[in-house]
Amino acid sequence: ANSPVRPRVARPFSVVVAIDFGTTSSGYAFSFTEDPETIHMMRRWEGGDPGVANQKSPTCLLLTPDLRFHSFGFAARDSYHDLDPEEARHWLYFDKFKMKIHSTSDLTMETELESVSGRRVRAIEVFAHALRFFREHVLKEVKDQSSSVLEGNEVRWVITVPAVWRQPAKQFMREAAYLAGLVTPDSPDQLLIALEPEAASLYCRKLHLHQVIDLSQRPIINGLDVEGSHPFDSSFRQAREQLRRARHSRTFLVESGTGELWSEMQTGDRYIVADCGGGTVDLTVHQIEQPQGTLKELYKASGGPYGAVGVDLAFEAMLCQIFGADFIESFKAKRPAAWVDLTIAFEARKRTAAPGRANSLNISLPFSFIDFYKRHRGQSVETALRKSNMNFIKWSSQGMLRLSAEAMNQLFQPTINNIIKHVENLMQKEEVKDVRFLFLVGGFAESPMLQRAAQNALGRNCRIIIPHDVGLTILKGAVLFGLDPTVVRVRRCPLTYGVGVLNRFVEGRHPRDKLLIKDGREWCTDILDRFVSVDQSVALGEVVRRSYTPARMGQRKIIINIYCSDTDDITYITDPGVRKCGAITLDLLESGAVAASAGDNDKGSAIERREIRTTMQFGDTEIKVTAVDVATGQLVRASIDFLSN
Repeated sequence: ANSPVRPRVARPFSVVVAIDFGTTSSGYAFSFTEDPETIHMMRRWEGGDPGVANQKSPTCLLLTPDLRFHSFGFAARDSYHDLDPEEARHWLYFDKFKMKIHSTSDLTMETELESVSGRRVRAIEVFAHALRFFREHVLKEVKDQSSSVLEGNEVRWVITVPAVWRQPAKQFMREAAYLAGLVTPDSPDQLLIALEPEAASLYCRKLHLHQVIDLSQRPIINGLDVEGSHPFDSSFRQAREQLRRARHSRTFLVESGTGELWSEMQTGDRYIVADCGGGTVDLTVHQIEQPQGTLKELYKASGGPYGAVGVDLAFEAMLCQIFGADFIESFKAKRPAAWVDLTIAFEARKRTAAPGRANSLNISLPFSFIDFYKRHRGQSVETALRKSNMNFIKWSSQGMLRLSAEAMNQLFQPTINNIIKHVENLMQKEEVKDVRFLFLVGGFAESPMLQRAAQNALGRNCRIIIPHDVGLTILKGAVLFGLDPTVVRVRRCPLTYGVGVLNRFVEGRHPRDKLLIKDGREWCTDILDRFVSVDQSVALGEVVRRSYTPARMGQRKIIINIYCSDTDDITYITDPGVRKCGAITLDLLESGAVAASAGDNDKGSAIERREIRTTMQFGDTEIKVTAVDVATGQLVRASIDFLSN
């Protein structure tokens, strides 16, 4: 508490609102700047499942046939379920749509999403609908909690995205927020993009010892599950039970053996955060810098699309194997609401899957599935199961699919293996070799299947720590980030960025096909002028400066293409692996940097060679650019765009 205070942002925000926009579930939390210790979690939702303290809602959106917003979350789920099947085909239901942003290589404002029934709509609209919904909910709740009248510009918004997301995806989220009216494009500072594992890291750093489960304290006999003895399992179940009861009181389960963890942490001061969410797995390595307690990233963000959704996809693939992919496709198209019911039924079961569980899991098939199959295939679901030779899936007399423990294991395995493999690869890296702490966070970290696998594979090399309420870790951390975004002081660049320039042609060093003769001089084209290199450490506030000059009189804009690459051993922008990823636009018209009219032209040469000094920042969660006209000292309107590529 008595560490030196870093300068706070002078902005008069009175409340910070964080939106954790997840692949499978979303939520919000907020904090008033005069009481930053208190983080208000979103209220229970109407339509929440009874008995579950659901502080996050499913990321599902329902639009009417004429593309108007209808509902979000549980309400969208229920309304879609209640529609007449004929009608449902015309409504647009979206779920897990965030993954599309991750997987689209050429993301633009025009990228489309497909609803369950197959109708398409612009992705940016879908995101904006969801954010608008959150905005209305949040502001209502903040007003209830606040004594004073809240002006729009007093709210600082924070939206979380995976750290492995590229710049276009981050910009996409920002554009969606503008469209949803969270903030206006002319006050961009009112919206922060936070990186999910960074937010989690901030929260973990603050955690008090009694708010964690330390997996390494669990007795596991030779690291094997000895059938019949599940010390790990039963204590976990008790822990979870206690947790469920304690969820709304402020007490947490106190673990023995974690006390020294935090005193160790001060000196060990380096840790990995594995954010295992619905869609992605995101790995970040941080070091706590003493004495001020800021964070420094030790290795560039890594990870990939290995979230819990992978288990759902494996289930869908299994259904295709049994009933035929063409049948599943046509069932989705003709009975979209029933298909959604089936996936929800599976997800509920997925959450209860645990290692060492002997009994089968039952998943009820919607009546329309059974009926539709009989009509289409002329045989019963039961016959199909028998013929498929999948011996660990049976048909129960109550009309359920019975998945044996073995079947559930198989559905989880590929995704869990991917996660473990990723963490192991990261731990091989020079910068990460002797890191001794691994925090597992995100919704998927709640799964005993993943916890067990992590402990078995990684527990020998490091302490694995899981915060309680692990699904809300990112949300709480995102609020902390909004209160003080300068806390992450050093980041690593995910890519090499630069622009193409002309250099003087050197015979023997430069290839002939790059030769350009201009004003009687020999130039080499396409040389990469590097701004930053992949995995380079960049501190907050550190800048890259370049000067650019208009090529001709009266030029209104300078447009500079930005190139990027995953590797750093490149010389030319035409090298393999280099791609154009964005553009900087310097608007010369507004700042009066355009050369004066022809009348003044005799003394125009000074004006003509205007120098625009451009300053770029790569140390923040987003790439930023500003520019100034050197001659007049006036700001030049500068923008950087990664979406219209």
